[in-house]
Amino acid sequence: MKHRCLVPALFCAFVCFAVPQLHAQDEGSIKQAMSPEEFHKAGLDKLSDDELRNLDRWLSGDREKTAKKAAAKTSKAKMDLIVSRVNGSFGGLNGRTVIELEDGTAWKQANVDDHFRGSPVDHPGAAVLRGVFGYKMRIEGVPEFYVDPVKR
Repeated sequence: MKHRCLVPALFCAFVCFAVPQLHAQDEGSIKQAMSPEEFHKAGLDKLSDDELRNLDRWLSGDREKTAKKAAAKTSKAKMDLIVSRVNGSFGGLNGRTVIELEDGTAWKQANVDDHFRGSPVDHPGAAVLRGVFGYKMRIEGVPEFYVDPVKR
């Protein structure tokens, strides 16, 4: 009687746990990605199962590298324009002003000759644009000025 319950339970466990794992190994496989004709024309049908697994592993790593490179290019493109707010109050430029933005970046005034005095404004909007000659910052109510990123 015990064996009758055990066999269906083991079968259910196999179906629930082992079969999806076997399927997961096939996902992302070059054999699954190509038609049988393409697979044959590429000569991949001559490879052993172990050689195919190694090829799939290599291709998977190559896709990850490509994705990382694409992400790096995207983050560099995001540096071309940053739109945020000053983290705190902004009262003007004194020649050596460092401005922290709410997005976590910090920028120091590039030209010590730039001065601007105004009434302190809480959390004014700010934008940093990357141009041919460097970064320019625009803050609400202040003429634009050059800045350099502060490395932390």
